[in-house]
Amino acid sequence: MIEIDRPTDRDLTREELRELAQRIAAQPELWSEHVSHDAEQRTYAELLRDNHVDIWLLCWSEDHDTGFHDHDLSAGAVAVIDGAVREDRLRIGASAASRVVRAGESFDFGAADIHRVLHAGDKPAVTVHVYSPPLWRMGAYEVEPDGSLQRHSVSYAEELRPIEPATAG
Repeated sequence: MIEIDRPTDRDLTREELRELAQRIAAQPELWSEHVSHDAEQRTYAELLRDNHVDIWLLCWSEDHDTGFHDHDLSAGAVAVIDGAVREDRLRIGASAASRVVRAGESFDFGAADIHRVLHAGDKPAVTVHVYSPPLWRMGAYEVEPDGSLQRHSVSYAEELRPIEPATAG
């Protein structure tokens, strides 16, 4: 597990999470040994987990997509180290609000925000994800053919992927 200066006696704010993600991204000695790309799935490594913070390194390739999800009780921040990812924020009555986040940039989100993150660009991407309090559960969302939204509770240890609606059989 990595060592990095941060508050250790409380959960962090979104601003603190974003700043921490950016500091970790700027220190390759903390994460470079974990960079590994797989065309079939994202690869990830947990860098630190304590009572107030959970930090992950994720590696993305073409077509990698989390699907829409929330982070249950945890706020978070993502810093892009290499390549680019796209974040889509779910909106009711409108298409998702999308933005591409490139190397050197970051974004944050609240626990209740419903978003998806997917690979963007023409080369693999590497990101740092910081959560507080630490992730335990997430909500993965399925959009039914009639437009209704279904939430599925998933463990933080499961890889998020888009949930496809069940087909009538």
